[in-house]
Amino acid sequence: MIYIVEDDLNIQELVVYSLKQTGFDAIGFSCAGDFLAAINPNNCDLVLLDIMLPDDNGLDVLKKIKANPAYQKIPIIMLTAKSSEYDKVLGLDLGADDYVAKPFGIMELIARIKAVLRRNNKHSNTLQYKDIVLDDHSHNVYVRNNKVILTLKEYELLKKLMENQGMVMTREQLLEDIWGYDYYGETRTVDVHIRTLRSKLNDEQNYIETIRGVGYKIG
Repeated sequence: MIYIVEDDLNIQELVVYSLKQTGFDAIGFSCAGDFLAAINPNNCDLVLLDIMLPDDNGLDVLKKIKANPAYQKIPIIMLTAKSSEYDKVLGLDLGADDYVAKPFGIMELIARIKAVLRRNNKHSNTLQYKDIVLDDHSHNVYVRNNKVILTLKEYELLKKLMENQGMVMTREQLLEDIWGYDYYGETRTVDVHIRTLRSKLNDEQNYIETIRGVGYKIG
């Protein structure tokens, strides 16, 4: 879930809509108070935080988040109309992961979000796409908080697709990466494992898209 704290409703609604169209879960808040009352470290993947808020200063909100051990690892991108070097440096010094000045292009913002999430995932054992969570430390997969039992190859397939969200993985790539160079099976092996993986994901099976004649992708 991505939290957007932005008092300009036009910007807030555009960002929430665009993120949802891109495959993210997102929720918007118009003031710091509502955001701080709602934030949940168990489902917050990233915060887009405006500096100029009606009830508080975004930099003070940033300080509060980073001072709380439950929240301090949540990545934060500052959104602001200010573009001075001082404000940018101050936000980064306080623990922000990135800084985007208004007006911004929505595709640039989404690219920044993906980059920050990738950087943070390098230091995390958890991958997530919507309701699917993969914990690589324990080798467990959860769908809507329910544990799903996968075979090793099904697990590795799901992990590979989640690590490359939005990218098409060819059958040949998947066969080589998961079964190895010395595996002489046909690429149909991948299709069979994708089918059994999908069946175990239940309602979320459509998250794995078939790209006809090429392979598969998630996100």
